[in-house]
Amino acid sequence: MPAQQIDGQAIAQAIRAEVAANVARHVAAGGQRPGLAAVLVGDNPASEIYVRNKRKACEDAGIASWLHRLPATAAQQDLLDLIGQLNRDPGVSGILVQLPLPKHMDESAVIRAVNPLKDVDCFHPENVGLLTAGHPRYLPCTPFGIQQMLARTGIPTAGRRVVVVGRSNIVGKPMTLILMQKPSRSFPEAGDATVTVVHRGTVDLPGITRQADILIAAVGVPRFVTGDMVKPGAAVIDVGINSVERKTVGDVDAASVAPVAGWLSPVPRGVGPMTISMLLHNTLRAAMMG
Repeated sequence: MPAQQIDGQAIAQAIRAEVAANVARHVAAGGQRPGLAAVLVGDNPASEIYVRNKRKACEDAGIASWLHRLPATAAQQDLLDLIGQLNRDPGVSGILVQLPLPKHMDESAVIRAVNPLKDVDCFHPENVGLLTAGHPRYLPCTPFGIQQMLARTGIPTAGRRVVVVGRSNIVGKPMTLILMQKPSRSFPEAGDATVTVVHRGTVDLPGITRQADILIAAVGVPRFVTGDMVKPGAAVIDVGINSVERKTVGDVDAASVAPVAGWLSPVPRGVGPMTISMLLHNTLRAAMMG
């Protein structure tokens, strides 16, 4: 029996409706309207599309949004000065610096320049540390979206074996932190799972992925996960967005995985819409804490 599809688009729309309702209540009670400032350096087409989608989502949720553009040739200090202005602006709840940055810029220094209270992407070392300690201020948007996809689809994580393919700071590492930790009052989203991370240095990678009740592919290689790497009935989450022959494909070879898996998130209409919805959620949270 083919895998059931996890409709990230539908789940994301439900979360956006919840955020919009909570924004309206927050403003009606006298709270400041949440505001998200996006910073785009250069003219990366993929980043342009992503930022445009975020701005439209903000508008639909009643969140103010601004887009600040800098040329690809801008000095790093120009970007740091802009971030400083946004840090000081009381109308800005959250700051999003669109990655990747031009090669002459120090991405780590830019991330650290954002006020941790406005770091709604949860990239700042202070926020990563809070997540690691089990007391997160925010949850990183893409891993948070995956956690919500699993929870709202009714796929349990407690006691389950999870394998994450990829160890990036944006997905792999924080995904592991979210799913491995014990739930608490300050961290109810924690997964209480047994989590293994595999990567290019892993010996017998397919042998490990076949043990997963939940397999999360975030390696950035088109169709990397194939059916023979999947445990029958497993939930498979595809984080990848790759362009192959003018088509958008994931890190999972859906054709071979779908007959084996129990659940499968598609590309597109899977994790992507969830990332934007959790960004809205974090921006509202930042406004309510401000």
